[in-house]
Amino acid sequence: MLTIVRIHNELLGTYGDRGNADVLAFRAHLNGIAAEVIDISYLETLPKSADIYLMGGAEDAAQALSLSALQNGGALASAISQGATLLAICAGFQIIGESFTDGLGQEIRGLGLLNVRTTPGEQRFVGDIKVKASFLDCEFTGFENHGGRTILGEGVQPFGNVLVGHGNGAESVDGAISENVFGTYLHGPVLARNPEFADFLLAKTTGQSTINYVDDLAVEYARWRRSVTK
Repeated sequence: MLTIVRIHNELLGTYGDRGNADVLAFRAHLNGIAAEVIDISYLETLPKSADIYLMGGAEDAAQALSLSALQNGGALASAISQGATLLAICAGFQIIGESFTDGLGQEIRGLGLLNVRTTPGEQRFVGDIKVKASFLDCEFTGFENHGGRTILGEGVQPFGNVLVGHGNGAESVDGAISENVFGTYLHGPVLARNPEFADFLLAKTTGQSTINYVDDLAVEYARWRRSVTK
C-alpha cells in the first residue's frame, strides 16, 4: 500500500494544493498500485512511516503555525532520512528551508530539509509560470503567488529554469531539489497540470522504472497549458 500524507491541509491548503494527493492516488490506481491518502492536521502527530508527504501554500499566520507543529518530534526529517519522498509547494517550500522571513520582517528558522533561504522580494510574484524541469525533459506550468525571494545554497539544484514568470525571484530558477525532497512555487495543482511529474514521483517512490498508463485527457490538458503560458 502506497501511503500519501497530506500535511496540515487546513493550514497549507490556501491555493488548492490538496489536489496533488488526489492526483497521485488516482494515477497510482491506474497503474495497479494500491494507494491511500491520509490527512494529518497540525494537532495530530505526523507519522514517520508514509511513502510520500505533501505540503501546500498558505498565508503567513498559517505557515508559522504549521512550522511550529512540524518542529515537534522531527517526524518529517526522520521519514525523509528513511527514503520517503517530499513535495512542498510555496509556503511549504519555505518551511522546509533553512529560514524564511515572515510578514513582520522577522527571520524564522525552518526545518532545514533543503539548503535554501527565503528573504522578502522587491515585489510580489503573481501570475502564470512555466519552467523547464531540471530532472525531466519536460516543461511544467503552474501559477505563483508569493512575496519571497529564495536563494539556493550548496547541495541543492533548481527544480527548473524559469521560462515564463519569476519562480524563486532570483537567478531565473524555480524551487529546489535534494535527493528525494522537492520544493517549488508552482501551484495548479502542479501534479494535475503536469502528469509527467506525478508519474515521476510515483516511479521514484515505488522503485518502478516506468509508469505505463497514459491518460489522454491529462496529457492534452498539460499540452494546452504549456502552449498558452507565454
